[in-house]
Amino acid sequence: MCGIVGIAYREPFSVKQELLGRLKRLEYRGYDSAGFATSDGIVRKSVGDIGALSASFSDATAASAIAHTRWATHGGVTEANAHPHVDAFGGVFAVHNGIIENYAELKRALEKGGTRFASETDSEVIAHFFSREFRAGRTWKEAAMEFMREAKGTFAILLVRKGDDALYALKRDSPLALGFTPEGAVLASDAYAFTDRTTKAAFFDDDEFAVVRAGGAEFFGRDGNQIRKEFLDVGGARAEEGMCGHAHYMIKEIHEQPAAAERLVRSLGSDQSGKVRRLAELVRGAKRVVFTAAGTSYFSTLLGVYYLNKQGIMAHTLIASEFENYVYVDSDTLVIAVSQSGETMDVVGALKYAKTRGATIASIVNVAHSTIPRMSAVSINTHAGAEVCVAATKTFTNQVIAMLYLAHEFGFPVDFEQLPAQISETVAQNEAKAVALAKEICGRNDVYILGRGLSYPGAREFAHKMKEIAYVHAEGMMGGELKHGTLALIEQGTPVFSLIEAGDAAMESNTREVAARGARVITVSNSPDAHFPIPTSNAGVFPILSVIVGQMLAYYVALERGLPIDKPRNLAKSVTVK
Repeated sequence: MCGIVGIAYREPFSVKQELLGRLKRLEYRGYDSAGFATSDGIVRKSVGDIGALSASFSDATAASAIAHTRWATHGGVTEANAHPHVDAFGGVFAVHNGIIENYAELKRALEKGGTRFASETDSEVIAHFFSREFRAGRTWKEAAMEFMREAKGTFAILLVRKGDDALYALKRDSPLALGFTPEGAVLASDAYAFTDRTTKAAFFDDDEFAVVRAGGAEFFGRDGNQIRKEFLDVGGARAEEGMCGHAHYMIKEIHEQPAAAERLVRSLGSDQSGKVRRLAELVRGAKRVVFTAAGTSYFSTLLGVYYLNKQGIMAHTLIASEFENYVYVDSDTLVIAVSQSGETMDVVGALKYAKTRGATIASIVNVAHSTIPRMSAVSINTHAGAEVCVAATKTFTNQVIAMLYLAHEFGFPVDFEQLPAQISETVAQNEAKAVALAKEICGRNDVYILGRGLSYPGAREFAHKMKEIAYVHAEGMMGGELKHGTLALIEQGTPVFSLIEAGDAAMESNTREVAARGARVITVSNSPDAHFPIPTSNAGVFPILSVIVGQMLAYYVALERGLPIDKPRNLAKSVTVK
């Protein structure tokens, strides 16, 4: 989950402005602690976000350096556990994204040789391992190959050596990209770290390593043979950078949804139309379609399943971390992965398993050329644009639109031309109401959201937003399940949201059931008397718009509670560990 950056420039650069500035673009990946090391041997680490690190030292210059922003996995949030890690001789500095699964075994071997460790992390073994190899006279290639043989787990690793302006990089499963700007080379977990200065990037594949200098790079495979890397077009700086006067990225990104939806709809009908047709062909040719995703993306796939099943296509979805345990796939199966980042480790693992079973892979992602699209026979880009807040908003909306567009190819009725305006109207009609209701319920710690059919996935995502942003225990559930346990939790005044399409008699009955037990019922509906009106009569569009109400309510409850909205505790946006 962590973010790593390495820079090797022709001329010395400012650590604060250039190195930490590029690292700041990856802070969505973690913000527990941060640090950097230069090839001159300067090391600084700090608990807290990148701003805290920057404030902790006077600026320095460097010809090459590495930096890290951490989401803690092994070891607590302390300065000792922050990256970079350094060997006992002060000559090798390492930053790492991933998990070294056999670090205890590697650590014991190093300790037998006299190495002393200063942290609780798995990552520290990397610096000591390479220090041992270099002191034994091995070259970078030999040391890297030995590490590839011995290390188990996932890693994107950057090293610098004192007195050496080169950067050294290795990759297995965790993402790593290289770009060349006019100033020199930048390595990073996400090409977004350097897309303001170049439109081209090369992406490391598994078990590749490289030595990178300002003027070029040499790539090697696991066998040590040199390989050529293709630099792909990843586009330029993203137009949505900065908060543009908004208090938080989350509310800015909520307001960007009409434009993001229009951008995607136009793309699906033009430059991505061939991909849509290809994906539809794969669906037609498969005996079964299985979606896989995690978190918010999983809730979007519940809608994808509904859309396709209603058109007579056998479709299922499964959370990626349990994919191997609960789903059957074979050569007649089409697996469609849905991911905001295109790097979600559980999803990548599910796809690797599916490939061993002979399944065909397709995907819907927001980041072109990330790992998941590169594994896919066809990949639809959601074109949501940069999403800085950890909580997914416009990426969820565009994922659902992409799946709705696919279902439309099989006859699911929807007017996409009206959709951006409907999103705008939903925000305009309901934002003030969300502000007012947030003030009334911000002290409640238990909330329930009910749905049926197409509104059930929306209820799950609505609740998810309340949990991750407002820190409210929220449960999104099927209305029909109320009688099987949950009614026991309803007390006088308990907020219960009912996502109810006009004329849904079953949901009307469920809503009356909670009202009879004293619940405070809030309706999100396209009926004229709804607390939060939804401006559509289309069943496929209804869940998109109802979730936007949930996004706004979660934001304003969190605002009332004074919470860190864009960086909720314990969470990161791109989940690249299992």
